[in-house]
Amino acid sequence: MPAKKNPLKLNKLQLRTLTLVQVLAKDLSTAERDPLSGDVTINQMPHAHGNHVHIGSFTVSAKDASGLNNPAVWTALTRKGLAKIGLGSAVTLTVQGLSYETGLSEQFVEPSDH
Repeated sequence: MPAKKNPLKLNKLQLRTLTLVQVLAKDLSTAERDPLSGDVTINQMPHAHGNHVHIGSFTVSAKDASGLNNPAVWTALTRKGLAKIGLGSAVTLTVQGLSYETGLSEQFVEPSDH
């Protein structure tokens, strides 16, 4: 039997936000991996300028990235064991958060044109 899609029942904003942070977690210039736990900490969340946000080498609509600075999203992701909220703007994705299949990465992440 195939794995259940979205088993933690994340809403659309939570799924989009988790997808974007998964992309950030792959970029060693913005993230650092804990060698013991495997968790990845992103020390600085990107901010929108104009109508878009740069996520690694990608450009994302500011509307699609609105969850990055939404405390309710981080509270939900933390409660479900996918993330940990750090000091300041640091966010840590747990191993579960890194591997959670959102099904969205192909939908709204496009290579940056600048």
